Amino acid sequence: MAVLASLICSYEAAIAPAVPLLLPDLHMDLVTYGLITASALVVGALAGMVAGPLSDKLGRVRILIPLMGLTSILAFTMTLVDTPTHLVIVRCVLALVEGMAITTTAPLVRDYSPRMGRAQAFGFWAWGPVGANFISAGIASLTLPMFNNAWQSQFIIIGTLSLIASVVIALNIADLSPRLRAEVLETEKVVIENAEGAPPAKFSTLLTNPMVWAHVIGISAFLLLYLTVTGFGQLIITTTFHKSAAEASFIMAMFWVLNLTTLFLAGRWSDTLQLRRIFSLVFSVLSLVVMIYFATLLGDPNTSTVTLAITGAILGGAMGAAYSPWMANYSENSEDLDPRLQGLTWGIFYLVVRLASVALTIIAPIIVKQTGSWQTWIIVCVVGVAVFIVLMPFYKGPWTRAQLAATQAPVGDISSREDPVVTKR
Repeated sequence: MAVLASLICSYEAAIAPAVPLLLPDLHMDLVTYGLITASALVVGALAGMVAGPLSDKLGRVRILIPLMGLTSILAFTMTLVDTPTHLVIVRCVLALVEGMAITTTAPLVRDYSPRMGRAQAFGFWAWGPVGANFISAGIASLTLPMFNNAWQSQFIIIGTLSLIASVVIALNIADLSPRLRAEVLETEKVVIENAEGAPPAKFSTLLTNPMVWAHVIGISAFLLLYLTVTGFGQLIITTTFHKSAAEASFIMAMFWVLNLTTLFLAGRWSDTLQLRRIFSLVFSVLSLVVMIYFATLLGDPNTSTVTLAITGAILGGAMGAAYSPWMANYSENSEDLDPRLQGLTWGIFYLVVRLASVALTIIAPIIVKQTGSWQTWIIVCVVGVAVFIVLMPFYKGPWTRAQLAATQAPVGDISSREDPVVTKR
């Protein structure tokens, strides 16, 4: 249910398939659209930072359910947009509600996932935002021709499907008690009896820790391409390679489908080995290589749909395989500092990634306008992956099975010590 909630919250905010049709209809250029998107992202980032710590106090589901239903209704308001001013208002309101809702889903997944299955669990969680991109691209590819390329049709579909799914989720989702959320679980059989005697959790435990910031800054740089194709993917394909909106959505669907697959498979593999960083390293390097190749394709407007689909699929697969082990690594590193702050952990993640999106949506259109091509911006994304690789040694966790065996130690109950920081690595 948490994964489905993540998917629905992300799907409700999906706009990329409509962008190639939306811009000319509203007489809006790329730079203006970028500024509107940036405004919405700032609102969403701040909303997520508020909702994360709040979910640590009040519980995840109490925040998630009402906001998810409200976001479903707000999706319909996109059909009323007929000016850039209307667009910025609707997108900001939608981002406010969606940002608060989706931030609760990652800590909820953590609450129900022992470390032996953490990467698989977060791989499934990532099916939410990734699956939303895949579904929105796939549905647009199939339905835009049926509705005479009316972009409003996509938001009617989004609102209808989201509202139905929200009711299903509300009837089936559950939360953990604060005491259980405060536990560090290695397996389903290991349960710490009582965390009520622990000192209050301190936000500074995470906010002043360099490792946490290395994680979120590194992954924000890594996700620059993901964020780019989420917001501009179809537009890049239509303007650079002169494909139709439906063809562009098909190509993007190929990127997302392999990304979805490897999120789970790599997560499961890293859970089996209980290794995180080596997976992120290997597949980040592969992402880097394929991304450079894609940058060269942007110099050839005659590139075939098949070539773009295959390249996109490989790139999406490599990025997914690097991402789910990283999510587990980040959650575990934070959990070792204080398991009661997972809401704040993912609130920080959401804030920094959204701020990276803000920078992207402002800077990328300007670069494209100045250079007349997306090629330069994709090279910036290549640098982002390189930054992620450089920061990886600052994360905690073994690189090999031998290191894992040498450093394994039981996780203690946080109530048995005054300092909530766990030294296990």
